[in-house]
Amino acid sequence: MKILLIGGTGLISTAVSKKIVERGDELYLLNRGHHNDLAPKEAHLIIGDYRKDDLKELFKGMHFDVVANYIAFTEEDVKRDVEVFAGLTDQYVFISSASAYQKPVRDFPITEETPLENQYWEYSNNKIKCERYLRSIDIKGFNVTIVRPSHTYDDTKLIAVLKDHANQYGIIDRILKEKPYIIPGDGTSLWTLTFNEDYAELFVPLLGEKRAYGEDYHITSDFVYTWEQIYEFFCDALGKKPNPIHIPTDYIVKHLPEFAGELYGDKMHSAIFDNRKVKVFNPIYEAKYSYKDIAKKAVAHYMNNKELQTVNKAFEARLDALIEAYLKK
Repeated sequence: MKILLIGGTGLISTAVSKKIVERGDELYLLNRGHHNDLAPKEAHLIIGDYRKDDLKELFKGMHFDVVANYIAFTEEDVKRDVEVFAGLTDQYVFISSASAYQKPVRDFPITEETPLENQYWEYSNNKIKCERYLRSIDIKGFNVTIVRPSHTYDDTKLIAVLKDHANQYGIIDRILKEKPYIIPGDGTSLWTLTFNEDYAELFVPLLGEKRAYGEDYHITSDFVYTWEQIYEFFCDALGKKPNPIHIPTDYIVKHLPEFAGELYGDKMHSAIFDNRKVKVFNPIYEAKYSYKDIAKKAVAHYMNNKELQTVNKAFEARLDALIEAYLKK
């Protein structure tokens, strides 16, 4: 099969690209070429800007069995995809998000029947709008499959509730200095983490699968942790004792309002998933990678690369001020 990934060298899609090539499919990647050192050598690279270039002209005369878009975030993005790829592909795979599910969830585990309803986070709401639009269209020969990843990571990812994404070393620095780190609530909510290679094991069988046409699937591992445990993995890797401070989410948001959507719309709630629907296409699937083990690699990655050891001092000062204010109240 000929498969086009829009993206293809990101955190999730790098593992997908590798798995597609291993399966023997012909892989094409559209991206700006910034990280093509991560692309499989067998991939056909198409250098272009998804949001700025004339995609109709770029793909004129081409046809793909599957097009999967890892960087479509808005309804305008998917409308444009339909205009470009209707007639150029048999299957269009939209990468949505498991954060689109109802918050707070009323019944566990989460299945594909769980309502899509997230009033707190714009990112999730945009994904919901994309899904609704794609379900509203009816174009002969243009078959849509929707996939909802949950919290997916690679072996360089430091997972924390509150962090500056451009300076992830901050959480390591805080632990090394034996400063408290913040966990919203009591730290006992359950959170599912999925290694990108495990995700690819369930995603790739959907490509070219006619039974997946018109269907939606979430893809997660079966590894579930409390936020207490996740931070303890870092502490263990660094040889430090855990030093959490539990602060109510409402209080955190008053001091760090930019985290309101991510906390209220996602991370303050438990997330436990039933993957039976997607496992039909890989019935022997079993997630291999626990974050307990990968966290050690992620910490080592930062400790062994000094250029990554950057700290946003202003952000860390805000965390310190939040902790001080909470302790005084």
